[in-house]
Amino acid sequence: MTVHSLPLAVVDERTRRTWSGRLQMALILLVCAAPVIASYLAVYVVRPDVGEAAYGELIQPSVGLPNVQGVDLQGHGVKLHSLKGQWLLVTVGPSACDTACEQRLFLQRQLREMLGRERERVDKVWLITDGAAPPPALQQALAGGVPVRALRVPAADVRAWLRPAPGHALEEHLYIVDPMGEWMMRMPPAPEPAKVKRDLERLLRASASWDTAGRP
Repeated sequence: MTVHSLPLAVVDERTRRTWSGRLQMALILLVCAAPVIASYLAVYVVRPDVGEAAYGELIQPSVGLPNVQGVDLQGHGVKLHSLKGQWLLVTVGPSACDTACEQRLFLQRQLREMLGRERERVDKVWLITDGAAPPPALQQALAGGVPVRALRVPAADVRAWLRPAPGHALEEHLYIVDPMGEWMMRMPPAPEPAKVKRDLERLLRASASWDTAGRP
């Protein structure tokens, strides 16, 4: 039996059910995304603090974590999707971390501590773009306090997800990723800590209704 041989009423009913199912799925996705969209609009469109613009560049549209696997410094595989559930401060660079790289890693730690009690909602991530090991002294420093999540990820995979500002290198920026795994902000090279902190505080305050400390 073909569709052409079915009664018109049956065909219409199947079509109605198909469109009804699609509409329900779209509504579910909209409800899930609404808190995030509302937070960003509240911070950067509707009512920015005392008329000040965001210091970092808002990424529109945001870009989700790629479905790739990194490797931690102990040699264990780690899916990047497992990083979801926290705000992420992300730096990128080779294992031979130069002075500028060390400064960015220090800035990560400094920014997280500056957030006070909200710091538990933020994780530090270093995406290492080669297969070598960082110097032992640096590894020891990264393990102190709240450790940095250092993951080796192929450079091509990182570049397919994160992008630098025109005229700059990928390694120059600090990237901010929301708890849903969406890269949504890029800080300028050599950023001013106080201004980055202000943007982070805005995001954390605006997302307080749907984001809590710790991973699900």
